Amino acid sequence: MSHPTLALGATALFAAGCVWYLPAAAALRAGADRPYSHRITAASCLTFWGTPALLAVLLLTPLPWAVLGAVTAAGALTAAALLVVARLQRTREQHEESERWTTLRSTLPTTTPLTEPRPDPVRPQLAFVLYLLPGNIVASVLAATVLLTADSLTRQGAITVTMTAVGISAASLALAGNRAQSIRRH
Repeated sequence: MSHPTLALGATALFAAGCVWYLPAAAALRAGADRPYSHRITAASCLTFWGTPALLAVLLLTPLPWAVLGAVTAAGALTAAALLVVARLQRTREQHEESERWTTLRSTLPTTTPLTEPRPDPVRPQLAFVLYLLPGNIVASVLAATVLLTADSLTRQGAITVTMTAVGISAASLALAGNRAQSIRRH
Protein backbone atom coordinates (compact mmCIF):
# COMPACT_ATOMS: atom_id res chain seq x y z
CA MET A 1 0.00 0.00 0.00
CA SER A 2 1.15 3.50 -0.65
CA HIS A 3 2.01 5.94 2.09
CA PRO A 4 -0.89 8.33 1.29
CA THR A 5 -3.39 5.46 1.55
CA LEU A 6 -2.02 4.47 4.93
CA ALA A 7 -2.01 8.13 5.99
CA LEU A 8 -5.71 8.29 5.16
CA GLY A 9 -6.31 5.13 7.23
CA ALA A 10 -4.36 6.55 10.18
CA THR A 11 -6.37 9.77 9.96
CA ALA A 12 -9.63 7.78 9.96
CA LEU A 13 -8.42 5.79 12.96
CA PHE A 14 -7.52 8.99 14.81
CA ALA A 15 -10.93 10.50 14.01
CA ALA A 16 -12.69 7.35 15.22
CA GLY A 17 -10.91 7.57 18.57
CA CYS A 18 -12.49 10.91 19.43
CA VAL A 19 -14.93 9.21 21.80
CA TRP A 20 -11.93 8.35 23.97
CA TYR A 21 -9.46 11.19 23.54
CA LEU A 22 -11.91 14.11 23.82
CA PRO A 23 -13.07 13.10 27.34
CA ALA A 24 -9.43 12.44 28.23
CA ALA A 25 -8.51 15.95 27.12
CA ALA A 26 -11.35 17.34 29.22
CA ALA A 27 -10.10 15.35 32.24
CA LEU A 28 -6.63 16.81 31.82
CA ARG A 29 -8.06 20.30 31.51
CA ALA A 30 -9.97 19.80 34.76
CA GLY A 31 -6.62 19.53 36.52
CA ALA A 32 -6.74 19.05 40.27
CA ASP A 33 -10.51 18.45 40.14
CA ARG A 34 -9.70 14.91 39.01
CA PRO A 35 -7.66 12.32 40.93
CA TYR A 36 -4.03 12.08 39.89
CA SER A 37 -4.46 8.50 38.63
CA HIS A 38 -7.34 9.64 36.41
CA ARG A 39 -5.17 12.36 34.88
CA ILE A 40 -2.34 9.91 34.18
CA THR A 41 -4.84 7.56 32.51
CA ALA A 42 -6.07 10.49 30.41
CA ALA A 43 -2.49 11.27 29.36
CA SER A 44 -2.07 7.61 28.37
CA CYS A 45 -5.23 7.79 26.28
CA LEU A 46 -4.09 10.97 24.54
CA THR A 47 -0.69 9.44 23.82
CA PHE A 48 -2.27 6.28 22.42
CA TRP A 49 -4.71 8.11 20.13
CA GLY A 50 -2.21 10.80 19.21
CA THR A 51 0.13 8.20 17.72
CA PRO A 52 -2.06 7.59 14.61
CA ALA A 53 -2.32 11.36 14.11
CA LEU A 54 1.46 11.65 14.18
CA LEU A 55 1.77 8.67 11.86
CA ALA A 56 -0.66 10.22 9.39
CA VAL A 57 1.65 13.23 9.10
CA LEU A 58 4.81 11.12 8.97
CA LEU A 59 3.35 8.84 6.29
CA LEU A 60 3.17 11.85 3.97
CA THR A 61 6.96 12.20 4.19
CA PRO A 62 9.47 9.87 2.54
CA LEU A 63 10.52 8.23 5.82
CA PRO A 64 11.49 4.54 5.76
CA TRP A 65 9.24 1.90 7.27
CA ALA A 66 11.64 1.31 10.13
CA VAL A 67 11.22 4.88 11.36
CA LEU A 68 7.44 4.67 11.10
CA GLY A 69 7.46 1.39 13.02
CA ALA A 70 9.69 2.92 15.68
CA VAL A 71 7.31 5.87 16.10
CA THR A 72 4.36 3.51 16.40
CA ALA A 73 6.15 1.32 18.93
CA ALA A 74 7.28 4.35 20.93
CA GLY A 75 3.72 5.71 21.07
CA ALA A 76 2.26 2.36 22.11
CA LEU A 77 4.94 1.69 24.72
CA THR A 78 4.64 5.19 26.18
CA ALA A 79 0.86 4.82 26.45
CA ALA A 80 1.25 1.40 28.07
CA ALA A 81 3.84 2.70 30.54
CA LEU A 82 1.58 5.61 31.50
CA LEU A 83 -1.30 3.19 31.97
CA VAL A 84 0.77 1.00 34.30
CA VAL A 85 1.80 4.07 36.31
CA ALA A 86 -1.85 5.14 36.49
CA ARG A 87 -2.91 1.72 37.78
CA LEU A 88 -0.21 1.80 40.46
CA GLN A 89 -1.27 5.31 41.49
CA ARG A 90 -4.92 4.21 41.57
CA THR A 91 -3.96 1.35 43.90
CA ARG A 92 -2.19 3.82 46.21
CA GLU A 93 -5.20 6.13 46.18
CA GLN A 94 -7.56 3.27 47.03
CA HIS A 95 -5.27 2.18 49.87
CA GLU A 96 -5.25 5.73 51.29
CA GLU A 97 -9.03 5.88 51.00
CA SER A 98 -9.32 2.56 52.81
CA GLU A 99 -7.14 3.88 55.62
CA ARG A 100 -9.35 6.98 55.89
CA TRP A 101 -12.45 4.77 56.23
CA THR A 102 -10.72 2.68 58.88
CA THR A 103 -9.79 5.81 60.82
CA LEU A 104 -13.32 7.13 60.50
CA ARG A 105 -14.83 3.88 61.75
CA SER A 106 -12.54 3.79 64.76
CA THR A 107 -13.57 7.32 65.84
CA LEU A 108 -17.33 6.66 65.65
CA PRO A 109 -19.30 5.12 68.49
CA THR A 110 -20.05 1.44 68.00
CA THR A 111 -23.81 2.05 67.84
CA THR A 112 -23.54 4.02 64.59
CA PRO A 113 -23.02 1.66 61.67
CA LEU A 114 -21.08 3.14 58.78
CA THR A 115 -20.89 1.25 55.55
CA GLU A 116 -18.83 1.90 52.49
CA PRO A 117 -20.55 1.87 49.14
CA ARG A 118 -20.15 -1.62 47.70
CA PRO A 119 -18.45 -1.83 44.33
CA ASP A 120 -20.36 -3.40 41.49
CA PRO A 121 -19.51 -7.06 40.98
CA VAL A 122 -18.85 -6.43 37.27
CA ARG A 123 -17.85 -2.91 36.37
CA PRO A 124 -19.16 -1.63 33.03
CA GLN A 125 -15.65 -0.51 32.02
CA LEU A 126 -14.26 -4.02 32.51
CA ALA A 127 -17.11 -5.55 30.54
CA PHE A 128 -16.53 -3.03 27.76
CA VAL A 129 -12.84 -3.91 27.49
CA LEU A 130 -13.49 -7.66 27.68
CA TYR A 131 -16.03 -7.51 24.84
CA LEU A 132 -13.98 -5.05 22.76
CA LEU A 133 -10.58 -6.77 22.85
CA PRO A 134 -11.26 -10.03 20.97
CA GLY A 135 -12.80 -8.32 17.95
CA ASN A 136 -10.09 -5.70 17.79
CA ILE A 137 -7.36 -8.34 18.07
CA VAL A 138 -8.86 -10.22 15.12
CA ALA A 139 -9.21 -6.96 13.16
CA SER A 140 -5.60 -6.05 13.93
CA VAL A 141 -4.38 -9.44 12.75
CA LEU A 142 -6.34 -9.01 9.51
CA ALA A 143 -4.92 -5.52 9.00
CA ALA A 144 -1.39 -6.76 9.69
CA THR A 145 -1.93 -9.54 7.18
CA VAL A 146 -2.88 -7.00 4.54
CA LEU A 147 0.18 -4.91 5.33
CA LEU A 148 2.56 -7.86 5.31
CA THR A 149 1.17 -9.48 2.16
CA ALA A 150 0.30 -6.32 0.24
CA ASP A 151 2.43 -7.34 -2.73
CA SER A 152 0.84 -10.78 -3.15
CA LEU A 153 -2.78 -9.67 -2.67
CA THR A 154 -4.88 -8.29 -5.45
CA ARG A 155 -6.35 -4.87 -4.90
CA GLN A 156 -9.84 -6.31 -4.53
CA GLY A 157 -8.58 -8.89 -2.03
CA ALA A 158 -6.83 -6.23 0.04
CA ILE A 159 -9.96 -4.07 0.07
CA THR A 160 -12.11 -7.05 1.09
CA VAL A 161 -9.83 -8.04 3.96
CA THR A 162 -9.52 -4.41 5.13
CA MET A 163 -13.28 -3.86 5.06
CA THR A 164 -13.77 -7.15 6.94
CA ALA A 165 -11.34 -5.91 9.61
CA VAL A 166 -13.22 -2.61 9.88
CA GLY A 167 -16.54 -4.46 10.12
CA ILE A 168 -15.28 -6.78 12.85
CA SER A 169 -13.89 -3.83 14.79
CA ALA A 170 -17.17 -1.89 14.46
CA ALA A 171 -19.25 -4.90 15.51
CA SER A 172 -16.95 -5.48 18.47
CA LEU A 173 -17.32 -1.83 19.51
CA ALA A 174 -21.10 -1.97 19.22
CA LEU A 175 -21.32 -5.21 21.21
CA ALA A 176 -18.98 -3.90 23.92
CA GLY A 177 -20.92 -0.65 24.25
CA ASN A 178 -24.24 -2.47 24.41
CA ARG A 179 -23.00 -4.91 27.06
CA ALA A 180 -21.45 -2.18 29.20
CA GLN A 181 -24.66 -0.14 29.00
CA SER A 182 -26.80 -3.10 30.06
CA ILE A 183 -24.51 -3.76 33.04
CA ARG A 184 -24.64 -0.09 34.03
CA ARG A 185 -28.45 -0.18 34.01
CA HIS A 186 -28.63 -3.22 36.32
